[in-house]
Amino acid sequence: MGKKKPEIQRVNSYRDSRFSQKVLDQHGAFLAEGAPFEVEILSGNSARVSGARPELYIAVIEAFRFYAGHIYKFYNTQGELIREYPPVELFPVKLKDIQPSQFYVDEEKLVAIHTFIKNPEDIVIPVMRADGRYISGDGHTRLAAAVDMGFESVLAFAAPAGDYLAAFAKEARKRGIFSPYDLSIVSHQDYEVRWNQFCDEFIAKQKL
Repeated sequence: MGKKKPEIQRVNSYRDSRFSQKVLDQHGAFLAEGAPFEVEILSGNSARVSGARPELYIAVIEAFRFYAGHIYKFYNTQGELIREYPPVELFPVKLKDIQPSQFYVDEEKLVAIHTFIKNPEDIVIPVMRADGRYISGDGHTRLAAAVDMGFESVLAFAAPAGDYLAAFAKEARKRGIFSPYDLSIVSHQDYEVRWNQFCDEFIAKQKL
């Protein structure tokens, strides 16, 4: 039998005494086999990993890169490079050319994002090319922050199309969402209900 994969869970709360507020705001807090780990972004391509069980660092890094594939250098708290991936090419994309694949933005998360975004280069999102535009696979809160701050463009990198991404983008267009300027800001509670409910119902329909 193969070795069992460790259980990794991303912490979605912005209030948790086990983690630094900076890491919570960056969405870099994880639980691996129940133990807390932090992945703190240091620059546009690097991050620092900390936690009580170094043997789980790589599993935590892999989970983190699912959400932040542009980060490819990872250090421990002693400053030693523990894992490096091939560099990711970043390119500028205008907001008007981005088709969201979500409909809502969590107001609480948007407030947290604003604590570390200072310029357009701080916003990096995964995209898929389609019909002369780009579908955003993640980073919708960052895109909403870009709108708030008056940015015209952000940085992006090409990412594989996730399950249902094109279908989610099509559903967004049906709802009148054609760019980040059309995203609706809702309370954390409303976001949890509306978006999670849509995802559950959508995926259930695909299985019929």
